[in-house]
Amino acid sequence: MSAIIDGKALAEEIKQKIAEGILKNNIVPVLAVVLVGNNEASHIYVKNKKKTAAEVGMDCRVFELPESSVQKEIEALVDKLNNDKNINGIIVQLPLPRGIDANNIISLISPEKDVDGLGVYNAGRLAMGEPNIVAATPKGILYMLKSAAGDLTGKNAVVVGRSNIVGRPVSSLLLNSDCTVTIAHSKTKNLQEVAKAADIIIAACGCPKIIKKDWVKKGAIVIDVGINRIDGKISGDVDFDEVKDIASYISPVPGGVGPMTVAMLIDNTYNACLKQLGK
Repeated sequence: MSAIIDGKALAEEIKQKIAEGILKNNIVPVLAVVLVGNNEASHIYVKNKKKTAAEVGMDCRVFELPESSVQKEIEALVDKLNNDKNINGIIVQLPLPRGIDANNIISLISPEKDVDGLGVYNAGRLAMGEPNIVAATPKGILYMLKSAAGDLTGKNAVVVGRSNIVGRPVSSLLLNSDCTVTIAHSKTKNLQEVAKAADIIIAACGCPKIIKKDWVKKGAIVIDVGINRIDGKISGDVDFDEVKDIASYISPVPGGVGPMTVAMLIDNTYNACLKQLGK
């Protein structure tokens, strides 16, 4: 049976370091969260972020807008937060209501406050191998991989999924760590064969339990990014019960990537604050 990569435990380590840094530097970083509409999952995620921020001594301010908000209203709020010197980090909770151009809104966030790392500037810097602020989920995934395997040089990594939030940025991070990277997606031919050649599999396609035992090479490391709700239960993109018997390391859902994403968002905000204060 494989070893479990405990995202909760790793996240606690990161949070402890941030809390110590906040005390040492005598600062209170401020994270602004723009929350639009009535999406139940979004409200739960934001509540969790606020709770985690409080645990390390950080201030998380939630700016709520109604479901009926139009593009210009959300853009005006982002612009206001950009110009507020008391705000160190800004995130726009996704998804946004139908009809809103999320990419355009995210691109308006000042690069030094873009603590989700999803804006064009930060995404471009990462793709060029010169990262500034790295997207929280990919940053957490890399931390998990290195906690399990140490040096990743030369490993064959397959990323299943090509989203701008996970697939593309985590592929850049893996390339920067000297992995050989394949990005697989819905149009990939012989996906099972591609996955089975990998030393590392990052499953981030939003397809419940698509990664089966016969997709995984013995001793591979498997990171499950999927969050799929089926009949009131949460399932990942990996069939955990099957794959745990063949992988060397595997992350669970829940309790894997999720806690790391929040921890890295808080870490990005902390570091953004230090940089803005010249510390």
